[in-house]
Amino acid sequence: MFATLSEGELLLGDGRRLDPETTSHLPPVDPRLIVCIHMNYESRRLEFGLPMGTEPSYFLKPPTTVLGHGGVVRRPTGCELLNFEGEIAAVVGRPMRNVPVAEAWEYLAGFAPANDVGLHDYRETDAGSMFRVKGHDGFCPIGPGVVAGVDIRDQVLRTYRNGVVVQEGPVSEMLNGIDYLLADISRHVTLQPGDIVLTGTPAGSRPMAPGDVMEVEVTGIGRLRHTVAEAPAPAADVGFQPVASQMSKTVAFGGDFKALETGPGR
Repeated sequence: MFATLSEGELLLGDGRRLDPETTSHLPPVDPRLIVCIHMNYESRRLEFGLPMGTEPSYFLKPPTTVLGHGGVVRRPTGCELLNFEGEIAAVVGRPMRNVPVAEAWEYLAGFAPANDVGLHDYRETDAGSMFRVKGHDGFCPIGPGVVAGVDIRDQVLRTYRNGVVVQEGPVSEMLNGIDYLLADISRHVTLQPGDIVLTGTPAGSRPMAPGDVMEVEVTGIGRLRHTVAEAPAPAADVGFQPVASQMSKTVAFGGDFKALETGPGR
């Protein structure tokens, strides 16, 4: 059922009015596929001191990472480096396969704020696939809804931690436009309605801590909110164990070596 925001209330299609602060939000999409890009903002590239790349590279998040607005992202006990990455989610509206760049916008249902959460304590495993770094249940908060009819190229992405802006980047800063990413991905993979393409994060990704309130805002689209809480460590003591190594900390702090002296906070 569709809903609109009217005078501070959610107005449902059947006429009911709800308080958005006390309403439980389901994820606005049920994706089969979540495709993410490794590096797509100039400020992020400069933060790491990386040379200009040639073409985008990607990784996948499982559909079980999807979490609705107002949800709780959980950091397992024994982990330190649970990073936020505020992003714009492009949501596919109809099947895409071998779509030209000029036609890519026509295949979208709309956009939503998202957080590409990563647990960098697992950075040194999975040979770069990011499976354990980015694939935990609930590691893709998205919402509150999917919005169409807005020229995303004119918008600005901001991430807030406890009310303070910690990331900010205009869409014009992207190294590869959203239309280019969609055309590139659809050369190889058929994208279906509801699938998500996460389009990159600006500089400033840092670790979150239990008790934090995180918000991702996209102008003209809306503001996603979720909290962070501690969760029990995995019950089975098998496989790679989390480690806050020097390399993991360097990635988690965006190459900010000075911050390594104090750690990720409380």
